[in-house]
Amino acid sequence: MSCENKKYDVVALGELLIDFTQNGKSAQGNPIFEANPGGAPCNVLSMLTKLGHKTAFIGKVGDDGFGHQLEQALVEVGIDTVNLKFDQEVHTTLAIVQTFENGDRDFSFYRKPGADMMITKEEVQEKLLENTRAFHFGTLSMTDEKNTEATKYALDLAKESGALITFDPNIRMPLWDTQEHLREAMSYGMERCHVLKISDNEIQWFTGEEDFDAGVEKLREKYDIPLILVSMGPEGSRAYYRDMIVSQAPFLQENTIETTGAGDTFMACVIHKVLNYGLADLDTEKLQEMLCFANAAASLITTKKGALRVMPTKEDVAELIAQRS
Repeated sequence: MSCENKKYDVVALGELLIDFTQNGKSAQGNPIFEANPGGAPCNVLSMLTKLGHKTAFIGKVGDDGFGHQLEQALVEVGIDTVNLKFDQEVHTTLAIVQTFENGDRDFSFYRKPGADMMITKEEVQEKLLENTRAFHFGTLSMTDEKNTEATKYALDLAKESGALITFDPNIRMPLWDTQEHLREAMSYGMERCHVLKISDNEIQWFTGEEDFDAGVEKLREKYDIPLILVSMGPEGSRAYYRDMIVSQAPFLQENTIETTGAGDTFMACVIHKVLNYGLADLDTEKLQEMLCFANAAASLITTKKGALRVMPTKEDVAELIAQRS
């Protein structure tokens, strides 16, 4: 892949929305929700920006208060907004995030439609995709005909330019009309990506295999993906590369608040390491370092409310790793 001398390190396309996360209770005992900037692709870009990469986002928000709040958040963390569009008719997508005692979450979406679904092929700026070392996307930009066309167009441009293609399905079942439609979107991404990050419950659902090694083997029978990462929550993570399987223990936190953004932070750290090392000649030591760094960063984000604005620094991650050593 020819990725040198590009203006951007990573361009991502997808959803940008407001995550309403519970933050205490009112005097009357009602839950209080905080309007956090969210959306997996921009969470990934935010962490990559913290790690020193030049990033840009392709997407759409409503021309409303929340949409402009999101634009301000991207500018604040250093993500290029040159291809952020504003919809004059459809409002910014909202998600209500309810957190359980173990830190896991339940999502309720206000997206029928939401502005992120309205991005069109014509609104995708070709120069961004021609000038990036990597392109990142998920499945939520393929829930409807309009944004699917935009996603596939951007992906084709990125592949033609020789970019590294990274894919995190990041499935949200309530947003799909049918499970078969979701399977098609996941399969489309897996057929075209160089790096796949998939969570424990996602690979079990998609492959029907409870065992992760068996699940990855089933994926490999159908898709030619050089590097596959499985995130396993409190069980850590695993990397599959050629004939290597590398596992890394988690950095469990006593003060975990919620897990929002943990997978996105993990994904960003994997992209960071692949951009540094390349994908052609990884070894066990590099994969172990990659997983350790990604697990530590993901652990740190679980101690924060939200994700996009509060990503850890490289120094934060190094300090946590040093504490374990």
